[in-house]
Amino acid sequence: MTSLIVRAATRLLVGLLLMFSIWMLLRGHNDPGGGFIGGLIGATGFILYAIAHGSKAAREALRLDPQTIAVSGLAVAFLAGLAGLIPGDAIFTGQWLFLGATEGDKGLPLSTILVFDLGVYLVVLGAVLTLVFALEEEI
Repeated sequence: MTSLIVRAATRLLVGLLLMFSIWMLLRGHNDPGGGFIGGLIGATGFILYAIAHGSKAAREALRLDPQTIAVSGLAVAFLAGLAGLIPGDAIFTGQWLFLGATEGDKGLPLSTILVFDLGVYLVVLGAVLTLVFALEEEI
């Protein structure tokens, strides 16, 4: 049984860890970070929640089955790789879309690299949580 202080602190830490994991995901294609480390940090938040509240409560907080998250991430990463075939380039070639481009400004750059990183994020988050929840429920 965990104390009230641990349970209250966990709720704050989980939110901070999830925000930090998304920040690491979004900065990853230009600086250190990306989908893998972001997914690990996000999974750490849910693991901390499972330690304080139990794996059943952590599964309810996640709202989706971790295996479904992992498979969805794999599909997203695969589709991001196939996007290179649309203009006739090789598979997994990065493609860029500039939103709001004007003559003096290139606009907001969006790339298939970020979509691929999002897929990796979901795969890592789902796979780690599947493993940890299975281990915790077995004990």
